[in-house]
Amino acid sequence: MLTLILLLIPLIASIIALFLKGELVKWFSLVATIVQLAFTVYVFTVFKAPNAPEVTNGLLSLNIDWINSPKINFNIGLDGMSLLMVILTNLLMPLIVLAGFNRNQERTHIMYSLMLLMHFALIGVFVSFDGFLYYIFWELALIPIYFISLNWGGVNRATVTLKFFIYTLAGSLLMLFGFIFLYWNTASHSLSWVDLTMNHICSCKQGFIFWMFFLAYAIKIPIIPFHTWQPDTYSSAPTQGTMLLSGIMLKMGLYSLLRWLLPVLPMGTAEYTPYVIAMCFIGVVYASIIAIMQTDLKKLFAYSSIAHVGLIAAGIFALNVQGIQGGLVQMLAHGINVVGVFYCADIIINRTGSSDINTLGGIRLLSPRFATYFIVIVLGSVALPLTNSFIGEFMLLLGLFEYNSWAALFAGLTVILGAVYMLRMYQKVMLGDVNENVTVFEDLKWNEELVLATIAILIFAFGIFPKPILELVAPISEQIYRLSFVR
Repeated sequence: MLTLILLLIPLIASIIALFLKGELVKWFSLVATIVQLAFTVYVFTVFKAPNAPEVTNGLLSLNIDWINSPKINFNIGLDGMSLLMVILTNLLMPLIVLAGFNRNQERTHIMYSLMLLMHFALIGVFVSFDGFLYYIFWELALIPIYFISLNWGGVNRATVTLKFFIYTLAGSLLMLFGFIFLYWNTASHSLSWVDLTMNHICSCKQGFIFWMFFLAYAIKIPIIPFHTWQPDTYSSAPTQGTMLLSGIMLKMGLYSLLRWLLPVLPMGTAEYTPYVIAMCFIGVVYASIIAIMQTDLKKLFAYSSIAHVGLIAAGIFALNVQGIQGGLVQMLAHGINVVGVFYCADIIINRTGSSDINTLGGIRLLSPRFATYFIVIVLGSVALPLTNSFIGEFMLLLGLFEYNSWAALFAGLTVILGAVYMLRMYQKVMLGDVNENVTVFEDLKWNEELVLATIAILIFAFGIFPKPILELVAPISEQIYRLSFVR
């Protein structure tokens, strides 16, 4: 029942937001997302209580008949992995809403209503335990971000958004065919996650279905070569849209690898794992090199994101508990950090009118507080010890080392490349003498400082005190491993 409330809060808020105008809709959206966050904290305390139910009917789940033929249930619930993604979503949404407080946007009520509708769909993806219900939420999440990017995006937004829509829709259709194939090839004729994890489909059929699901998730993550929609979309979308895409929406793909691919198609996964890991590593190196060469600030961060999620995907496919657990921890860290870097980019671009790294410089002298927040976020992104990315990245490398020592060495090199392009970018943009194109840099507004300060606190909080998150994901990591590679 608590999970249903988590779904209903953003849905009801989205409907109400349509009838509000001006600044009122921003304050209402902020209050709604804070209420959702507070309720999530309560759910976390219930989940961590002794003998707390997980995916059975009870306080944290709901499973009722929806459609008799084909057999489809409204089956929602929370386990450690779902709750982690719900925490990430509800932690970032107030910050994303707050980031737009000093931006003048047309039809503000429609934009914030779409953001809250997307919030509802994202939560639905993470709490669904029926394949059909999950697919509905997966598709629903695409609609709001399409209209947000199309109506409030930048240059060439129509072309860029259409490309993004075609890519993701094509992947979604492949996944739909995969679910249909699963439905007819399981004895129970059910799309319940529990039933699907107990299927007895032969390895040849699993290999065929594997690619239907993997391609859908590879596009969403994205994994190279299915990434070409991402840099342009991240650059063209409004900042809040980019924060939604990079901070939360791409986690749908990584989460789905662990929820709907590895435990449902273990033989197909085992067969094609070497090819997937090779694809991930090629993508990580390629994206890192492009990021080093990149002069556009937002595109640099877009390619940086591709490199980071490629490493997470590789760790997940290492097929061991450390890799799975590290991937989950790093999803949370990446979501926080990438929202931070894109918001910093937005602040710089709005004050200077330029996203060209070579035309910037000396901002630290004009706004030392902003420079401090920015360096904390950059250091979190390069996984400095005691920051949030360090624990997850260490576990990913450990999982890859267990899989293959050369793979771990290769992954370690990508970490070095990440430090190169992020620190080099910071040096050019923030340090040195004040560039003639940056003569005035307005000090941080109250909402900007609140967002950046919160992100900086989260970076250190999860880096210094990772135990609650590790304890949350440890049991589900072992369960996914057992379902995927032991049975």
